[in-house]
Amino acid sequence: MKSWMALLAMCLATIGEAIADSDHDRARRAVEQGLILPFKDILAKVQQAYPGQILEAELDDEDGIFVYELKILSSDGRVVEVVYDARTGELMKAKGVTPKR
Repeated sequence: MKSWMALLAMCLATIGEAIADSDHDRARRAVEQGLILPFKDILAKVQQAYPGQILEAELDDEDGIFVYELKILSSDGRVVEVVYDARTGELMKAKGVTPKR
């Protein structure tokens, strides 16, 4: 009976840790460990290169590479989607952008 209760206690502790380990917590730890840049750094780059209203922002793991994905409503009404490498801050992809000539 004691071993069953000990096993149950360990399972409950593991479940509690999993619930507490939210996406926000994982992102915060990754920034603290220097694995990714803070979102504010990426946001500054985005706002300089693609002025407009931020509609959506996400931190995703794409095949082991953390990326910040943002959707922006530009001043001329287009929706621009950009993807930045979260570790280096380099632009990886831009969709809906009219190339400058």
